[in-house]
This record gives sequence, C-alpha cells and structure tokens, in this order.
Amino acid sequence: MPRHRSRNISTIRGEGALLPPDFLRQIAEGGDSIPGLTPEAYHLAGNERLHEAISRSWNRLLGIWAAFQAATKDLPATDPAIGITRETWLLPLFQEMGYGRLLAAKAFEIEGKGYPISHAWQHAPIHLVGRNVNLDRRSPGVAGAVKVSPHGLLQEFLNRGDGHLWGFLSNGLRLRILRSNKSLTRQAYVEFDLASMMDGQVYADFALLWLLCHQSRVEADRPEQSWLERWSEAARAQGTRALEDLRKGVEKAIEALGRGFLAYPANAGLREILQSGAPTKQDY
Repeated sequence: MPRHRSRNISTIRGEGALLPPDFLRQIAEGGDSIPGLTPEAYHLAGNERLHEAISRSWNRLLGIWAAFQAATKDLPATDPAIGITRETWLLPLFQEMGYGRLLAAKAFEIEGKGYPISHAWQHAPIHLVGRNVNLDRRSPGVAGAVKVSPHGLLQEFLNRGDGHLWGFLSNGLRLRILRSNKSLTRQAYVEFDLASMMDGQVYADFALLWLLCHQSRVEADRPEQSWLERWSEAARAQGTRALEDLRKGVEKAIEALGRGFLAYPANAGLREILQSGAPTKQDY
C-alpha cells in the first residue's frame, strides 16, 4: 500500500523561493485556497476526480518503474543509459501526466549558440538524460551535457530564450522544475527524488508531482498565463503578506516590551533618562 505523507513531502525539496514548502503543502492538501486544482483545470473527462486519475497513473507507473530498475541495474556507471531511461521510464511518466508521446525537440539556437535540449511541449523545454548522467556536472561525450551540466544548459536556455519561463529536467532518478532566473544569484528549482519516491511508495509525494508537472500546468497561449506562473506569483504574494504580518508583530512586541520596562518599579533610572530629553540610540 502507498504511504501517505502529504504534510512532510519527504522526497521533495526546493532551492530558492520558486515554490516554497508551505505553498507546496497547500497544493497537496487541496481546498479552495489554491486556484486551478479542479478536475476541469486538469482536463479530466466526465465525473473523474483528481485522486482517481492520480491513483490510476500511480498504479501503472509502479510496474513501469520496476521494469526500468530491472533493465538498468546491471549497466556500468560509464553507460549514460539515455535511450533506455527515456524509453522505459521517463516518456511513460510524462505520458501519464498528460503530455502524450513526447517527441524529440528540434535544435534550439539563440544568437548562434545551440542548446541541445532533448524534448519540448509548447512553451516548456523538457530535457531528459540518462540515469547515470549527473544533473549538476558536465559529462563529456553525452549529448546535452558536454559543455555544461544538464541543469546549467536548461537554466541558461530559460534565461536567454524569449517565450520560455518554465522547464523540466530529469535523469530518471530525479526530476526538477526550473523557471527563468536571470539574477543567477542562486539556483531556484523544485526537485523530486523519483528513486526514493517510487522505491518507498510515497504516494502522497507522487500526487504532488502529478499536480505540479501535469501538462495543464504549462499549457497557455503565453507562458506567463500558465498555472505554474500564476502559482509562483501567488506564492510570492503570500510571502510578502507573511513578512508584513511579521513586521507588525515585531512592532507590537517592541511596544509591549517598552511599556513593560517603563512600568517596572525598579526602572526609575530609565524613566528619568526618557524624561530628560532625547536619548541616544545606545541609551535605548
């Protein structure tokens, strides 16, 4: 039986503030606080519910994951395993999330520089490499990882390419959601540990993966209208409100402390300083 861990999201982590953990938990828990979490928004037919569609995908992918593990367990570490990873695992995974059969992308080029990203769907580049390819390191001789890491390749393309905001990256063991991040002060992404998720049968984390990476989340006439972008903006707004509430709380705490210090009988000296004129910052 799958283990439900919706509150802990144990196989999911984030870098930067792309989609903060609190916001991810709100998506996992559903409800009316997050827009776009309806069967209609995910293009489900008839009266099918989200949990029914997710459960159906989960049950199918458990068998596909087991077959992928069996097919690749004896491969040497020097084999990038790109073809077998895509065909036996990643393409079926994206198919279960509404993308159909992903086709290889045409060569991307920006100002004369090529970006060998493997696949794409509408505005979203999807770079799929093999299980033995490190997402954060160059891999000489491996397409899409020769001159820069797979993560670096996709991030640079998102930053430089017009009309691309969100993209997906995976080597079969990990899957990341990236967004255009032109500041480059630090990495920003949401990462799913697919190996731990599937081996540990953490169904609740898979449900969140399905909800975040489904085809409908990047479907839009313009990428800034996509659900991922709208959710990112909502998360930033929540963070701004939280900081404002925190600021107000700190102000109230300082005022309460000040009143307490003034009212305390033994603080006659403090009251005299305040009554004598304008104290310095050090006096305060």
